[in-house]
Amino acid sequence: MSCCVNRRQVLMATGSGVAALTLGACSQPAPDPGEVGAGTMLISLTEVAVGEAKAVTTADGAEIMVVRSAEDQVHAFSAICTHQGCSVRPEDGELYCPCHGSRFDQSTGEATDGPAEDPLLEVAVTIENGNVVTA
Repeated sequence: MSCCVNRRQVLMATGSGVAALTLGACSQPAPDPGEVGAGTMLISLTEVAVGEAKAVTTADGAEIMVVRSAEDQVHAFSAICTHQGCSVRPEDGELYCPCHGSRFDQSTGEATDGPAEDPLLEVAVTIENGNVVTA
């Protein structure tokens, strides 16, 4: 049994520590999509055609994707990609993140392709007087 630490052990421990710190600095926490209070009017229902998605930014800066799946049915999701926080946009019937190529199911928000693994955060909405409103 050795009583002393040799140079090789010190260098290996230092290298491991530096690598761990570097990896931690490169990763980002889950993006905060912003809070949307209940009763916030997002968009008029007439502005979103059936099968279409529209991006909306609230007065508080929250980015929301409103999806009209049927004449009287809408869904809403945070428009912030769960991978690294870029804004998603509608493309070919999906929600697409142009930063790293993640794709999300337009009707469920589930990640379908790309580096994002988590679904988009759902925003509860209702239709009131012809407007899409947060619930």
